[in-house]
Amino acid sequence: MRKSRFMGVLIGLLVSTPLLASSSVPLEVKGPFTQGALHLGKTVAGAEVTLNGEAVEVTDNGYFVFGFGRKAELEHELSVSANGETRTKTITLSEREYDIDRVDGVPQKTVTPDPEQVKRARKEAEKVWLARQKASKNKHFLTPVAKPAEGRISGVYGSQRIFNGEPRNPHYGEDIAVPTGTPVKAPWTGKVVLAEPDLFYSGGTIIIEHGYKVNTTYLHLSKLHVETGDTVKQGEVIGEVGATGRATGPHLDWRVNWGNTRLDPALLPQLYED
Repeated sequence: MRKSRFMGVLIGLLVSTPLLASSSVPLEVKGPFTQGALHLGKTVAGAEVTLNGEAVEVTDNGYFVFGFGRKAELEHELSVSANGETRTKTITLSEREYDIDRVDGVPQKTVTPDPEQVKRARKEAEKVWLARQKASKNKHFLTPVAKPAEGRISGVYGSQRIFNGEPRNPHYGEDIAVPTGTPVKAPWTGKVVLAEPDLFYSGGTIIIEHGYKVNTTYLHLSKLHVETGDTVKQGEVIGEVGATGRATGPHLDWRVNWGNTRLDPALLPQLYED
């Protein structure tokens, strides 16, 4: 599974690329140019940036952040405007291959929740969605990321199971198999925007907002050490690993989003390489 996770990255990795070196408007983008990756950009303060025609917010010192989803198109248009000039560049991504498991003959009651469970899960999904809409002017995501836990990787971003010919939702996180009670630490400083001890699918769940639409999520926790509204520092223990919700064993499933775009946590360390 490790090979699948990085297959696309090895093809198109561009860690630090000055896109418009000859332009009077500076523009630098860091990150692996592949599906599922978060990117950091740098231009001049006060510049206006758009990605595929949609505005991307720029910090007061010229940084911006954006990401591409699991099945993102392979070409995107990035534009920056400053001092009366506009420059546009096409960003080309490499396509990734994901682990797909096909399982037939599974009893339908095993894979399909009953109507009451579905109703509950939909209400909880709305609460999670609302939490992810919160975006501050903090710039904590500019600090190199620290992993929330260390252990065997038991599940990777983008993988998917197909039961009886019906595709399940893809896996959008990185699973770290460690014992129940293992401390989970904040990878960046941020504000807790959701802290729920018992969601149907994800059990004990925490979402932390790190600024400019970047947020991270921690699932299946046995204990929560924070509450909604708390500010946490990078490296601070926020909870403990568990097997709550619909989990088959103790592990941490952690995720990273840019707004509603679900990204691959395993690619984050490469974003901060020199």
